[in-house]
Amino acid sequence: MFKVSFINHGKVYELFCRKVSGSDIGYAFVEASDLVFDPDDAVVIDPVEERMREEFQDVEVLHIPLHSVIRIEQVRKRGTCVIRDRDSGEKVTSLPLDGPRRRR
Repeated sequence: MFKVSFINHGKVYELFCRKVSGSDIGYAFVEASDLVFDPDDAVVIDPVEERMREEFQDVEVLHIPLHSVIRIEQVRKRGTCVIRDRDSGEKVTSLPLDGPRRRR
């Protein structure tokens, strides 16, 4: 079981999956598959987990850009999925996507 933390649309996502590897579509991606969520019949429903389940419901393999990955941890058991606002005091910075500016 793996806990993958990455930046998605300005928010920090932490989700759990069973497999993590280098992506077949290129070296610039990490592949996360077999995403793990709470069972549908859970007594208490976590709204963040429900939102993630809806967002990734039809995803077989998640290809995450390498520059968006914050951390990958191998864990013994599943924890709670989290979506945090990047601007809420977290010291996480995404690398610029447009690269360095060229001089003319």
